[in-house]
Amino acid sequence: MTATETIRPTHLRRKAYLYIRQSSLYQTEHNRESTQRQYDFKRRALSLGWSADQIEVIDDDLGQSGAQVTDRPGFQRLTADVGLGKVGIVLSLEISRLARNSSDWHHLLEICALSETLILDEDGLYDPNHFNDRLVLGLRGTMSEAELHFLKMRLQGGKLNKARRGELKLALPAGFVYDAQDQVVLDPDRQVQQAIHLVFRTFRKTPSAWGTVRALSVANVKLPVRARWRPVTGELTWEEPTLTRVLRLLRNPVYAGVYFYGRTRQRKGARPRALPREEWKVFLPNAHAGYITGEEFEKNQRILLENGLHVRKNGHRVPPREGPALLQGLVLCGRCGWKMTIRYYHRRESLEPVYVCQQACKERGAPRCQSIPGRTIDQAVGEAVARAVTPHSIEVALEVFEELRRRHEEVESLHQSQIERAQHEARLAERQFLLANPENRLVADALEARWNEKLRRLAAAEQAYTEWKEKQGVSLDLKGREQIRQLAEDFPRVWNHPNTSPRERKRMLRLLVEDVTLIRDRNLCVQLRWKGGATKTFRLPIPLNAFEAKRMPKDLLEDMAALAKNHTDEEIAHILNRQGRKSGTGLPFTRERVNQIRSYKRIESYESHLRKAGMVSSYVIMEKYGIDWKTLRQWRTEGRIRFVRCNRKQWLYEIPSSSQNTVHRKNGQPAAATNDASLDSINGSGQESCERGAV
Repeated sequence: MTATETIRPTHLRRKAYLYIRQSSLYQTEHNRESTQRQYDFKRRALSLGWSADQIEVIDDDLGQSGAQVTDRPGFQRLTADVGLGKVGIVLSLEISRLARNSSDWHHLLEICALSETLILDEDGLYDPNHFNDRLVLGLRGTMSEAELHFLKMRLQGGKLNKARRGELKLALPAGFVYDAQDQVVLDPDRQVQQAIHLVFRTFRKTPSAWGTVRALSVANVKLPVRARWRPVTGELTWEEPTLTRVLRLLRNPVYAGVYFYGRTRQRKGARPRALPREEWKVFLPNAHAGYITGEEFEKNQRILLENGLHVRKNGHRVPPREGPALLQGLVLCGRCGWKMTIRYYHRRESLEPVYVCQQACKERGAPRCQSIPGRTIDQAVGEAVARAVTPHSIEVALEVFEELRRRHEEVESLHQSQIERAQHEARLAERQFLLANPENRLVADALEARWNEKLRRLAAAEQAYTEWKEKQGVSLDLKGREQIRQLAEDFPRVWNHPNTSPRERKRMLRLLVEDVTLIRDRNLCVQLRWKGGATKTFRLPIPLNAFEAKRMPKDLLEDMAALAKNHTDEEIAHILNRQGRKSGTGLPFTRERVNQIRSYKRIESYESHLRKAGMVSSYVIMEKYGIDWKTLRQWRTEGRIRFVRCNRKQWLYEIPSSSQNTVHRKNGQPAAATNDASLDSINGSGQESCERGAV
């Protein structure tokens, strides 16, 4: 079918869209002839009967790949207008310019067939409604996608072949550069090398990425970072230490002298996925100089893996944390062999650790294997460690001192290098400013601003060095060495010092102890396994629970019951406190506390004993003798009636017999006064009773 037969008046009444695309910005800038040919293809539409004002050129996708439609607004607009019936013909110099993806290409064909839109390229005119044309267009779209695939495979194969020889130039992290022969060498900048070495040494001493970040932040150390963004790609900048930057540095095998390629894999529409080591395409150890050895790099990866929360299983040791549990991550269940976890409970404004074996509970829904309070065990293990470490404490302290001295010198050298760099840049900026022509104010102003910026950086570096020097609490000189020697002679005092944090105790413990096995039976069996393989076993009594710990001793309750026969609650509290005795909660006795304990334990009070002896209250006496409060108070003052004070505000009276009509006094004093005075003569057993008034 000829072009005149295919093109109908309905097509000519609609617009003609000329689609132009280049796959990259490089092609757009350098392959100008190809771009011009695509623009010149507009003449074919004019020759077929479309007027110039009907032809619309879509060149929004210059520099975009045809493998996907997401980043091609021009192709999206073309598809939308074709679907709306605005387009009579779609022109493109090559079918591959429209799409190199089968799904996008066949989607466009479906829309063109429904809207009766023609497709024209350099080879001919096609009507998607005709089977033969549709078959040819489908095959050409498939070939366009296959062509792109073959191009990628050839490029990837060339890169992989070059990478296997270690000759493919890759982007290098901070600390490495390419020399004149394109070989990877350490960055000649001394400050960069010192900073990276400091990161690895700090991680070696504090095996935690976050601990490394904290140490670097306290020392005001900045890390070198290689810029990955335009327009400063490849330039070296100095940034604050963050967890992401430290982890990226620790996990990069380039710092161990490894040349690698193909560490990640990315599928279409998905994020890159990290591959295990055995699936990397290229891994060449000792390919160039590094900051650490391959063995240290593997050790660092194991430590980072153990520190991760998502990989903690039985057998993995967790890093020391801030909690008070001394044996965190070291306790094994003596019954099932699984690791025991920790639970904390608030008790008396403190955290009480409890070691729990709950693996069977999590896996099978079974009851917990055993649960053991941890305070007593931690104290016993701490005492054992302190006794074991004391003979070697001086040697350990000297090694710690030497390490502190080396770290101090490294950090100080790094600060001095930073200051030297800032001074050099400031002097260079000053010379550039002085050499500038004063009449050219634009250049002079820019150079002056740069000079001021370098001076500010110099002042910031000097200020950071000064602040770091002020934070150093101990001077690392001969005097400091003697202080550490004196301190090492009393290791138990260092272990039990309140300023020693739980995390530091755990770190010291892990240098000596491999694990601790616990079995709860009639008592607690603790088996301590040292690093060398030796074991130490000891038994401890099972700690009392909260209820049992607060229970009053039986002998104390018996003594309180005996004292209540002759003494008030206030007197009982005074006697018990004088004997140095405490309540079940460890508190001293008061009148209210004695009253509460006596009521809970159903111990009769002094008042109850007096009433059983026949004594009555003031209301009974007033009713019996027909007197009022004033008369009763006068009788009591004059000693005409026998009385006893059973608490602060209550008196009990003995009903006088008919023969008693005179007042009896003892030593010339009213009997009531002797009840208070008798407290001074009470002995430890509390058997002496109070004196009473008599008539």
